[in-house]
Amino acid sequence: MSQVNMSGLGRVLVALAMPVFMGVAAKAQGPHFSHQTIFVTDLDRSARFYEKVMELKKIEEPFHDGKHVWFRISEHGQLHVVSGAKEDIPHDISIHLAFSVPSMEAFTKHLDAEGIKYGNWAQNTKTPQMRPDKVQQIYLQDPDGFWIEVNDDKF
Repeated sequence: MSQVNMSGLGRVLVALAMPVFMGVAAKAQGPHFSHQTIFVTDLDRSARFYEKVMELKKIEEPFHDGKHVWFRISEHGQLHVVSGAKEDIPHDISIHLAFSVPSMEAFTKHLDAEGIKYGNWAQNTKTPQMRPDKVQQIYLQDPDGFWIEVNDDKF
């Protein structure tokens, strides 16, 4: 492997240009996930569910109007729970939020202790189903009927 011999000025120019090139490369990656919003009929009921059942951490929200509760769902991702829906409407299981847990057994025991109904995709057994990639998964609904997948993916 050959070495490039740069003058002091060359090294300075490369050092100054590097952040610019790295910034362009980072922007070229496209958008990053920010948040998901769900519109609910009873904010307190939904906030309790996401905090106690799903064990999500509440985070500061800027509105301070009693109509929003925000949760951290990943390093930079958030779930915004917003009140104002007039009625619970049916939701298709194909449209769902998905969360990973370290232990499916521990999480299903937690759901059982909370009295939460869950099951496989068909909702005909509480036994987690195995995806082709060997990840176990279950499905449950929040108080407004939004579907949630919980799996043990180790990505």
